[in-house]
Amino acid sequence: MSVSVRIPTILRTYTGGNAEVSGEGATLRDVLAKLDSDYPGIGARILDESGKIRRFVNVYVGEEDVRFAQGLDTPAPEGAQISIIPAVAGG
Repeated sequence: MSVSVRIPTILRTYTGGNAEVSGEGATLRDVLAKLDSDYPGIGARILDESGKIRRFVNVYVGEEDVRFAQGLDTPAPEGAQISIIPAVAGG
């Protein structure tokens, strides 16, 4: 299934500067695996060593925060937009 993945500025060096790329997979896990296959190294910036979404990275499938859905097993329906958003801190 084809989806679009929005890439934050900090990770665009992996995608050749593209702010949005195509992805494929039935679940978020599948989409991220394909994304890392197409853009080597990007997966390590999204997932930690144990394969979980990094603490300071938020991922949405459509409008839904996957942390409150099924995590990496959240379905990625055809045409969905996946947004990767690094947390921003400041004071």
